[in-house]
Amino acid sequence: MRLPRGRLRKSRVVTDPREPLAEVLDREVTGYAVFEPQDSLLLDADGRGVVTFADGVPVVAYHTGTGRGGPPALADLAVPGPYHVSVFELDAADLASVHEVEELRVPPGMPAERLAGDPALADSTRRGAPPQRSTAQGSDGAGDHSAVEAFLEDEEKIAAIREQAREEARQRATEWGLSDT
Repeated sequence: MRLPRGRLRKSRVVTDPREPLAEVLDREVTGYAVFEPQDSLLLDADGRGVVTFADGVPVVAYHTGTGRGGPPALADLAVPGPYHVSVFELDAADLASVHEVEELRVPPGMPAERLAGDPALADSTRRGAPPQRSTAQGSDGAGDHSAVEAFLEDEEKIAAIREQAREEARQRATEWGLSDT
C-alpha cells in the first residue's frame, strides 16, 4: 500500500494506542497513522501498521511486515506496547483509491477494540461513522472472527509470544531467587 506523505500532525511514543485513536476521532482527522510497535523500535523487527481515517473514523488497515490488510493486519499489529505513533493529515482525495480496496477495509470500531481494547472508544467510533459504513459493513462483530482466526493461524507470531512469555518467566524466577534445579 502506497500513500503520499501527509502533513505530520503528531509523532510520539505511547504506551496505549487508545490515545492517538481517540485524538484522531475527536479532531476528525482525515489521513493516516503509522503504528510502530516496541519490537520494531527495540529489536529492529520488520513491520509497522498503517491505519487510515476519514473524518476520524478508521477505514483501512495494513501491516508492512506481513503485507496483510484489513482485520488480519490489526491482528498482526496487536502486540504489547509501547508504540511510536505518527499521525499524518492528508486530503480525502489522496486516500480515495486506497479506501476503495475492500481487502484492506476494517469496520469502524475494530481498531479501538483490537489495538486499544477499548469498547467505549469503539462505540464512539461507530457512532461517528457515516451511516453507509455501519449498514454496508454490518456490526464489528462480523469481522471479529476473521481477525482472531488470522491471528491464530500465524504460528510464527504465536511462537514469538510464547518465547517472550518464557523469557519473562525466567527473568521473574531469577529475580525471586527460584532456580530450575
